[in-house]
Amino acid sequence: MRIPCGDEGVSACRKHLVFAYYVTGHGFGHATRVVEVVRHLIVSGHDVHVVTGAPDFVFTTEIQSPNLHIRKVLLDCGAVQADALTVDRLASLEKYHQTAVVPRASILATEVEWLNSIKADLVVSDVVPVACRAAADAGIRSVCVTNFSWDFIYAEYVMAAGHHHRSIVWQIAEDYSHCEFLIRLPGYCPMPAFRDVIDVPLVVRRLHKSRLEVRKELGIGNDVKVVIFNFGGQPAGWKLKQEWLPDGWLCLVCGASDNQELPPNFVKLAKDVYTPDLMAASDCMLGKIGYGTVSEALAYKLPFVFVRRDYFNEEPFLRNMLEYYQGGVEMIRRDLLTGHWTPYLERALSLKPCYEGGINGGEVAAHILQDTAIGKNYASDKLSGARRLRDAIVLGYQLQRAPGRDIGIPDWYSLAENEARLRPTLPNTEINGNASLVELCIENFEILHGDLHGLSDTVAFLKSLSGLDGGSDPKSPEKRQLRERIAAAALFNWEEEIYVARAPGRLDVMGGIADYSGSLVLQMPIREACHVAVQKNHPSRQKLWKHAQARQQTKGQGPIPVLQIVSFGSELSNRAPTFDMDLSDLMDGERPISYEKAHKYFAQDPSQKWAAYIAGTILVLMTELGVRFVDSICILVSSAVPEGKGVSSSAAVEVATMSAIAAAHGLDIDPRDLALLCQKVENHIVGAPCGVMDQMTSACGEANKLLAMVCQPAEVKELVTIPTHIRFWGLDSGIRHSVGGTDYGSVRIGTFMGRKMIKSAASNLLPQSLSSVNAPQEEDGMTLDEFEEHGIELLKAESSLDYLCNLSPHRYEAVYAKKLPECITGAAFIKKYTDHSDTVTVIDPKRTYVVKAPTKHPIYENFRVEAFKALLTASKTDEQLSALGGLMYQCHYSYNECGLGSDGTDRLVKLVQEMQHRKSSDDGSSSLFGAKITGGGSGGSVCVIGRNCIRSSEEIIEIQQRYKAATGYAPIIFEGSSPGAGRFGYLRLRRRPSSQIEI
Repeated sequence: MRIPCGDEGVSACRKHLVFAYYVTGHGFGHATRVVEVVRHLIVSGHDVHVVTGAPDFVFTTEIQSPNLHIRKVLLDCGAVQADALTVDRLASLEKYHQTAVVPRASILATEVEWLNSIKADLVVSDVVPVACRAAADAGIRSVCVTNFSWDFIYAEYVMAAGHHHRSIVWQIAEDYSHCEFLIRLPGYCPMPAFRDVIDVPLVVRRLHKSRLEVRKELGIGNDVKVVIFNFGGQPAGWKLKQEWLPDGWLCLVCGASDNQELPPNFVKLAKDVYTPDLMAASDCMLGKIGYGTVSEALAYKLPFVFVRRDYFNEEPFLRNMLEYYQGGVEMIRRDLLTGHWTPYLERALSLKPCYEGGINGGEVAAHILQDTAIGKNYASDKLSGARRLRDAIVLGYQLQRAPGRDIGIPDWYSLAENEARLRPTLPNTEINGNASLVELCIENFEILHGDLHGLSDTVAFLKSLSGLDGGSDPKSPEKRQLRERIAAAALFNWEEEIYVARAPGRLDVMGGIADYSGSLVLQMPIREACHVAVQKNHPSRQKLWKHAQARQQTKGQGPIPVLQIVSFGSELSNRAPTFDMDLSDLMDGERPISYEKAHKYFAQDPSQKWAAYIAGTILVLMTELGVRFVDSICILVSSAVPEGKGVSSSAAVEVATMSAIAAAHGLDIDPRDLALLCQKVENHIVGAPCGVMDQMTSACGEANKLLAMVCQPAEVKELVTIPTHIRFWGLDSGIRHSVGGTDYGSVRIGTFMGRKMIKSAASNLLPQSLSSVNAPQEEDGMTLDEFEEHGIELLKAESSLDYLCNLSPHRYEAVYAKKLPECITGAAFIKKYTDHSDTVTVIDPKRTYVVKAPTKHPIYENFRVEAFKALLTASKTDEQLSALGGLMYQCHYSYNECGLGSDGTDRLVKLVQEMQHRKSSDDGSSSLFGAKITGGGSGGSVCVIGRNCIRSSEEIIEIQQRYKAATGYAPIIFEGSSPGAGRFGYLRLRRRPSSQIEI
């Protein structure tokens, strides 16, 4: 049912009514919208008892009446926030348990008695669950007024952080079921617990003063640009800087602490300031999304620059509404904290918010509440059951979505409401919200298979792909197109289907170079990823670049299958943007060419050596799976994983490419098998002797989870959920890392040399042990049976040792450590041991190799990784974080002993230590706890572990700035996670017929 948003006021009621209005304890947004409803009820002559934990001024600033009664009681707690932008999910559940579950019986008894004592005619809740049950027990009707309910918010917390609190969700839903109906506000979430729904317009507070009056009082000229900074009371500790604002701008700061010092272009507002007037007097707002900020921004057509909050599931629905009406610009958190505000503020000024709907929801809601209190029944309509089913389905999607994936609001959810005429049809305008990502970003295409998974980088790639089909004119001086885009525009046949795959880079949390020794490793797929678009065409229909056409004409063979590749981002590195070859060049008669010959082929032109990562996947599929490619293949590669930073940019390219090629050719390859195939590309065709953990993480990883894998050769043990209080970052040292470098290769050779020496030593000890067993005496009190069990069997296993990590640290120290040399020349090793049994490296007889440190490292690293994994599930304490950080530091110094350190990574780790110890000495607590070099070492990035809070993010930024001051290089910060290629799957696209494309 929908109530119209006319201008008529709440009609006078002859009967004096008493309302009990319960307000949730989460933030001020609920209290501010309650004010507007309560004001209309009091104007109509009724008494309203507000039950709240909010400060009195929130109500008394707007309402001065003896009919307003404020009762300071808190019956729920909302979401517990670690800071202004981060919700602590487990703490929220635990606090609700203590606030509302443990004392539930006494709460109900107290509330029933109180409701009867004030002779309440109606109970209203926004949106305290127990209030509905208390009303039912007191025999009083109840109504809820809200845009979300706590069962929806807490359900995901239970799924992610606290299964033992799952009964909370069912209890809250059961409480809401006692409510007679829901007055639903715009921007709502699914709320299947409510039996009936009435939709009303936006509830916003009225304006008291004009824009000119407010600016005059503040002494601000009408030509000055003003941004209102509105994050509630949480950000009191943030340090705001003068240079963060564009010249000539002022910032009005809400919620600043009394002792917070602000720059001259920032103005501290009083805590009880009336924000609607200030919002209407500003040019834009910078803050976090909540009902109050969004509704008032829309009502007063104020552009809203917003920063996302973690784990508050109301936000995507409000963000969708805000962006639908062209009122929002998203700022990434890092830019908020570092002061890169200018481009966002300037973008906000260009917005034209277009909300024209009603803003008298407070008046409409008060009218409904008054009618209900005097006995009017708002009957169920026939669509109520369908509405609850839709809500339940969307709630189900929310609970089952992959961790780290944003909530996707299905198109049909809004469409169904429109068809039922339960909400007004929205204007046909371009939007940025999740509900219509497909229409916005690939307006020339339709998705025939696959899911965007709520990934903004995938949306950006598809938008870029769609933009290529626009009749590019390389001669146009106005467009000044890049070579790669010109080439890409001519790459595809736009009438044929295109396949898109995505694979992320990875952050090596623990394990690193121990992967090729069979260690357990813990790897996190990062937010940055590579996208690859693939199309196959019959050679006669393939669009060829001019030089490829000339090559085929020279051969005089007519159309033959070709491979054409375009790589975006070539201007950022010394490589060509395009590559092409005849697919017949990958054949030697009836068989694929050898990997060795392919390696030489791609290495002949340094500017196109990069193509080995992409074209090599085709050769591996031909060689290992017997696939034959009879069609031409076009490949577009666009990677956001930076090269040389130690975050597996090469693995991301390989996995995304092979995934897209497999999809285009109908090949069903398991993600694990695909990763192993991609490793062959890197080992044999590119010539980099890497282990398999990079490809496995890119293929098999999941967002916000660590891939726990035993590299023997590639057994995924489990996906370890990262605890909500822990966060990982990557910091790039600026020193280029390459697994093809000499340090990495020599350390690997030294490791395999050490394994060969241990196996040889074990074989030499075995006959001695057997002869000792045959001797009659006992040694050291051990019986012969015991000696045989614990000695001979161990030596037999060690004499055929496949992986160093199967040797325990204590066994290594007891038997083999003293037998290994610190180093050895290649010639001496070959003379004594013949070879080192590694198929991807070659010993140089003239070179001296370090042996002992590279052999010891994986043996101890495997032990550290096992301990790290076990500690992740330990109690949430500083001791846990300190122990995890300590293991990372040990790993880092072990890398250095192997010769894989660098000045840059050592400097970053030292900065983390200084930050950790400085904070500990200042106030006894730390936010950062450890760091280590990652991947193949010798540069690249370090991984940092810390507490998941704003403070730790600020400390990471401070480290970045201090590193830049010392070296002149500002490290890239890697933060966030995303799903691997297996979880993503693939997209199959087709260009829409021109008649269906809107101009």
